[in-house]
Amino acid sequence: MSDLVKSVSIANLASQRAAVVERVRQALDLLGEAQKLASGAHIGFPRLVIDNSYSRRGTVCVTGDYAKRDEAETCILHTIDAEGWNYLLQESGLRTLMDATARDTWAKQIAEGEVPELTAANIEATFGQLYEARGDMFERGVLQCFRRLSWDYKTNQPFKFGKRVIVTGLMTGGYAGSRATNELDDLMRVFHVLDGQPEADHRNGMHALISGARHERRREAENAYLHLRWFKNGNGHATFKRPDLVDKLNLILAKHYPAALAAERRR
Repeated sequence: MSDLVKSVSIANLASQRAAVVERVRQALDLLGEAQKLASGAHIGFPRLVIDNSYSRRGTVCVTGDYAKRDEAETCILHTIDAEGWNYLLQESGLRTLMDATARDTWAKQIAEGEVPELTAANIEATFGQLYEARGDMFERGVLQCFRRLSWDYKTNQPFKFGKRVIVTGLMTGGYAGSRATNELDDLMRVFHVLDGQPEADHRNGMHALISGARHERRREAENAYLHLRWFKNGNGHATFKRPDLVDKLNLILAKHYPAALAAERRR
């Protein structure tokens, strides 16, 4: 497990988490006592609330008439653990190998509080399972990219990646379409992995690439892996620049579509 997250000491992270939780609980106890003292003395006490994006049921009160100690503690601990899990996922490099479905599932579980306590044992168990499934997740991402491509045009072959694909809805109302650029970003992620390169920053993804070209009044753009050109009907042509990586993609597809590829070879 230490090899999986080399830059992080899991034991130290779990220990620091325990120290944070202990102090949070002490703080909640002290706030509860202070509120009781203020009420008994007929003096004011502020209504403290938790307001962050991880709150599952709106704003959670820490103090005040409607405050519930267990609810406040759960919300605070969830915030602590959610950030920790996301940090570990990024540091481990496993996020790069996740397909869109796996990433969405992870994000939903984080948002809804469906995360285990951030202990050393839970970290090792969770990331051990993810590590074992990394190959399947990556290949599933390749298949998802493949299936989402449009087969309405002769250029796109329904059994393998060719030299070029047609991307429908690349431009919408003169701007880069989010659906198409997200799909191309997934394909770029696959290319980066197959090329042994780190995943590109999402801020420098296909949407930014196209928007930059559009700002310069160009109707084409390119990066290390493909050349894009778009047309008035909103569709685009994506021409691959690395046939060696396309071959690797097709080897993955061959595992899942052996009959289709065999039929193509017989033609």
